[in-house]
Amino acid sequence: MTVRSSWRRRASLYAASLACCAASLAATPTGASAAPAPVGAPVKAAAATFTDDFNGAAGSAVDGGKWQIETGDNVNNHERQFYTAGNSNAALDGQGNLVITARKENPGNYQCWYGRCEYTSARLNTSGKFTQTYGHVEARMKVPRGQGMWPAFWMLGSDIGSVGWPASGEIDVMENVGFEPSTVHGTLHGPGYSGSGGIGAAYTLPGGQAFADGFHTFAVDWAPNSVKWSVDGNVYQTRTPADVGGNQWAFNKPFFLILNLAVGGYWPGDPDGSTSFPQQLVVDYVHVTTQ
Repeated sequence: MTVRSSWRRRASLYAASLACCAASLAATPTGASAAPAPVGAPVKAAAATFTDDFNGAAGSAVDGGKWQIETGDNVNNHERQFYTAGNSNAALDGQGNLVITARKENPGNYQCWYGRCEYTSARLNTSGKFTQTYGHVEARMKVPRGQGMWPAFWMLGSDIGSVGWPASGEIDVMENVGFEPSTVHGTLHGPGYSGSGGIGAAYTLPGGQAFADGFHTFAVDWAPNSVKWSVDGNVYQTRTPADVGGNQWAFNKPFFLILNLAVGGYWPGDPDGSTSFPQQLVVDYVHVTTQ
């Protein structure tokens, strides 16, 4: 797997915006075992705990009861964008989608680590609004295309404010970098296996298809001591405590959700003359259930 520094983009935004004050859902005891259901008993259906189908008028901002919008730049990963507030770079399209738009512009004269910012984009999270321990976490999305594009759907442990990163744990449901148009990555980060040492795998579409050509469904099935990744229902990896080399398994506790579209950085590299703007991460829905 390509050596990458995706963890670095987290650090500069944590202190300002990732106050972990959300009420945690009760975690399933890892040692508990359920009694077998009686023959003929109905199977308990999965319960929806978070649903956003992004229905609303074109140009509307996201639901502030579900998401908070982060702002600022990110020196630690050398990303090039400034994340803006409101609906400037994250808005509903009136057709049931959230559109996160990366633009080569700076109308607000935003300042970044390298000087006057060259790009704007958006990053959303559910910290303080929604957390969950275990379940099925899924988003249907169409990623952008082009050198330097870096969309991601991921989760962080809600105790990050007290224990820091990577002890908080991080579950990357999906990351894509523009120079790999046919491939996405799913990764775990935790104490002793973070950054370029993160534990994960890649999924590549057959026949040279590009993820930017259409919508795809990215999901994890998360259970005590297990995380399983899938693309369009195709499971491509499962990770357990046996994979973390004797280090702490940091995933039996509440996490919150994050959606963002970064521009440039150590891993994807910066945009070049082949990259057209604007670019968009189009999100059809984000659903979380108990199973």
